[in-house]
Amino acid sequence: MKYIIRDNQAGFVLKNGVFQKMITAGTYHFPQIAGYTVQIEEMSGEMNYLGLPCQILERDPAFREATVHMEIPDGSLGFIYMNGKLTSFATRKEYVFWNVFDKYGMKIVSMEETLIGAEVTKQMLSMVPMKYYTEVRVGEGEVGLVYYDNVMQEPLSKGVYRFWNYNHIVTCTVIDMKQKELDILGQEILTKDKIGIRMNVACMYKVRDAVEFVETVSDLKAQLYPAVQLAIREIVGNYKLDEILEAKDRISKEIFGALKERENMFCVNFVSAGIRDIILPGEIREIMNKVLVAEKTAQANVISRREEVASTRSLLNTAKLMEENQTLYKLKELEYLERICEKVGEISVNGSAGIVEQLGKMMGTGR
Repeated sequence: MKYIIRDNQAGFVLKNGVFQKMITAGTYHFPQIAGYTVQIEEMSGEMNYLGLPCQILERDPAFREATVHMEIPDGSLGFIYMNGKLTSFATRKEYVFWNVFDKYGMKIVSMEETLIGAEVTKQMLSMVPMKYYTEVRVGEGEVGLVYYDNVMQEPLSKGVYRFWNYNHIVTCTVIDMKQKELDILGQEILTKDKIGIRMNVACMYKVRDAVEFVETVSDLKAQLYPAVQLAIREIVGNYKLDEILEAKDRISKEIFGALKERENMFCVNFVSAGIRDIILPGEIREIMNKVLVAEKTAQANVISRREEVASTRSLLNTAKLMEENQTLYKLKELEYLERICEKVGEISVNGSAGIVEQLGKMMGTGR
């Protein structure tokens, strides 16, 4: 039987189902009666094994020269390149490519070293299924704690890290080391004089040591919140209401000091703490408002009396000066005349009496 093999093809000659050799471009005759058959395949991309083991085909020198055989060892991954360009991630352990028109290659990456090195590029990693590796992102002001089979490794600073899930089960915890605010809102407290008040307290804190923190504290906020509450109650409960209202800043410093004594329990550093608001019961607010109004009224009366005394004293001093100085008296006459003229349209003055005397008689206050 006649077989024509084109330039981009290869033929596999079999006799009674047994591989004999591979033939390339040309015209061939093989008698079917003798049990010969030829299977033709395009020499492009991945090669079809024809149902035969690769080791049998590789016995033929022509086949070995026209193909490339790639195997991926255990504990490694493969990345397939065509003509120097990355094309795909190897999903099997063994590949055979035609290496005639396109040149194929494979980069083998070992997973024995758990931390993925710089030789694995972002493009390569984008092709790898997530089941093969764990990615850890540590941001600004954070510390990453990585565990291999629940054994802690060296803490990680800011950056992106990736680990192969081959030799170890990799887990990670990212600890935020930045300063945080804890608000205690509406804290109900009974003062020393048995008055129930509510108080809003704000405190700032940050984790001191990430490793010690995860070994000491399981749920920071769940434990820190009641501890701050207790500190507030212990301190504020020793003061009467008036003292709390008058010494708010001093009590805030005492609360901060009490929290500083407790910070080792939670592996944190308290940065600040203080009373933000004091909320009084309705009836207490009414009493306080009445007291405030009374105090302000009394202050206003004192100021009013002080001003009256000062005004009277000023008038007395002015009268003495005018009596002692006639020129000043005349100037005062002119000042009065100017003020009166601003208010009336016309004034008639007769006789030889002084202007001030006549004006005084007109107003019923003559001297």
